[in-house]
Amino acid sequence: MSRRSLVFGLTGGIASGKSTVAKILASEGVTIIDADLISREVVRPGTEGLAQVLKAFGPEFLKPDGHLDRPKLGTVIFKSKERRVELEGIVLPLIMARVEELVRGASGLVCLDGPTLIETGMYQKYRPLVVVMATPEIQTDRLMKRNALTREEAQARLASQVTNEVRRELADHIIDSSGTLVELRAQTLKVLSDLRCGVKSTRV
Repeated sequence: MSRRSLVFGLTGGIASGKSTVAKILASEGVTIIDADLISREVVRPGTEGLAQVLKAFGPEFLKPDGHLDRPKLGTVIFKSKERRVELEGIVLPLIMARVEELVRGASGLVCLDGPTLIETGMYQKYRPLVVVMATPEIQTDRLMKRNALTREEAQARLASQVTNEVRRELADHIIDSSGTLVELRAQTLKVLSDLRCGVKSTRV
């Protein structure tokens, strides 16, 4: 990693608008390291990560094409904290190793984009931490529409993550995605300007 680079974390709950913020940052020249994408890479067919997951969870989570059945596995880990922790114990070291490799090769302003930076503790290494937030009601409605879930299913997924109160307490910069896209872009650009200028906190 270049000495002139700054790596910051970007996180937010499911259906919080985080992905939209990441796209805005990318359009402004920020290098995005997508932790969720990396989480898929480390369990691709033929990887040691996939072999370890199947050993722990069973061959029924392997699709006919040789890929991990992520939706099926997601159903299990959203219902069981113990199984979620077990999965993280397998894939998190692999993800962190790949993130560190990409960070070493990066320069300029770099964003580590991950939905579970707080849950996994990765936020402690990559700060400042930018948190995208919306009300639980808005998140639930977005999730129901996006994933065709019932309200109960959407709320269960939200409940499996840390609360907005925890995110707010840990955040260095907060972006509220409850409004319009124009408002979201304006907030994102303000935080980006602050990051480039070394401002330590932007909170709402």
